[in-house]
Amino acid sequence: MSSHVTHYVIFPSFPLPIDRIPHFLVYYNFCLTGPFSVHTIQEPNIASFIMSHSSEAIGASTRSLHADDALNLVTDVAPPMHLSTTFRYSNDPTQLVPAADATPTDFDPTSHIYSRMSAPNPTRFEAILSSLLHGQVISYSSGLSALHGALTLLNPRRISVGDGYHGCHGVIALFTRLTGLQKLPLDCPPDQLEKGDVILLETPVNPQGTAFDIASYAAKAHARGAYLIVDSTFAPPGLQEPFQFGADIVMHSGTKYFGGHSDMLCGVLATNRDDWAAQLKSDRLFIGTVMGSMEGWLGVRSLRTLEIRVQRQSENAARLISWLDAALHAPNPTPDSDEAAVQAVLGEVLHASLQKVEGDWLKKQMPNGFGPVFSIVMKEMRFARELPSKLHFFQHATSLGGVETLIEWRTMTDTTVDRRLLRISIGLENWEDLKADMARAFRELAK
Repeated sequence: MSSHVTHYVIFPSFPLPIDRIPHFLVYYNFCLTGPFSVHTIQEPNIASFIMSHSSEAIGASTRSLHADDALNLVTDVAPPMHLSTTFRYSNDPTQLVPAADATPTDFDPTSHIYSRMSAPNPTRFEAILSSLLHGQVISYSSGLSALHGALTLLNPRRISVGDGYHGCHGVIALFTRLTGLQKLPLDCPPDQLEKGDVILLETPVNPQGTAFDIASYAAKAHARGAYLIVDSTFAPPGLQEPFQFGADIVMHSGTKYFGGHSDMLCGVLATNRDDWAAQLKSDRLFIGTVMGSMEGWLGVRSLRTLEIRVQRQSENAARLISWLDAALHAPNPTPDSDEAAVQAVLGEVLHASLQKVEGDWLKKQMPNGFGPVFSIVMKEMRFARELPSKLHFFQHATSLGGVETLIEWRTMTDTTVDRRLLRISIGLENWEDLKADMARAFRELAK
């Protein structure tokens, strides 16, 4: 396995990089009482090792912890935060390449110029996600700015899209105003699509949590020379791999599961085309929708635990959904039972795990679980309005994907949904506590 170095002068309080040669870590130890002493520390280039092995050989949690190792130029185990917006050029004149003469091979991910171009923390965040998403990742300031970046790249004349997240429709309306972009329904006839058009498929879809067949929409798009963008926010890596089923671009609101702690805003695009990745980065440079350094640092911290968080959240959701569905359909419940209370106020539970589909595409597309977000439709609007106030462990707030369980009366932010609908994002609490909390709240509503 190859090794990895950068030269540093170590002053009493900080290391100063002298060059960026990625082959050993050599430290010149500055001593106030004597001459420099030279210390050589060999570190395995673990990132190169990871990239040379298949994802089956290196697990997701291991890649979450080590895919950015080659970008670590200090001895800190926890990545340091870099808040500077500008970075010094090399002191070696032979390493100075004018912008007009630069080529893609001149790019060094460990060297930065200005944070609108790149910065250490977002670069490490992108490196980890590139490994997890199996494509080149470009980060953005939000999920909607990521969609804006994708539509700027592809510049379609028509976009086929379902209901989904209302914010995406806002971005589409912006492009309609600027470019005349025409919006088509998701189930439009294939002959309405032409070369260069886009299908935007959100699956599982917001807010219901139900899924669509990625492969069928990929076939529909590609048969017409169109492109498929898959918004996989509700199913992060490990739950769904859209590139395996024909996606051209994979999009995530990184605010959700990639952040995972309700404290950072970002968006992500992934592509397997080098030319698209280069153009997306160039467009981002001038649009200015870059991820902040603080967000990049928080993102790296969060990705370290992505797999185990999503596994636990999905397991919790599956158990809670199974209980709710069983209670809703229990025959002849006794009057004072939890089942009777559920049936008195709850009308429907919506989630991919409850979908009735033809064939086995859903199990193939989501083999490890169906996601931690689902929706419930109450029998009356007043039940939907009142339920959050009667819960203790479900916080009434928008967004999703955090470690805490959230519930939202969705009409608070989305004008298009049924006013009886509540969206629920399951967190890391003990699921029995969530069940007991919900059962008690249903009993209060049913009185």
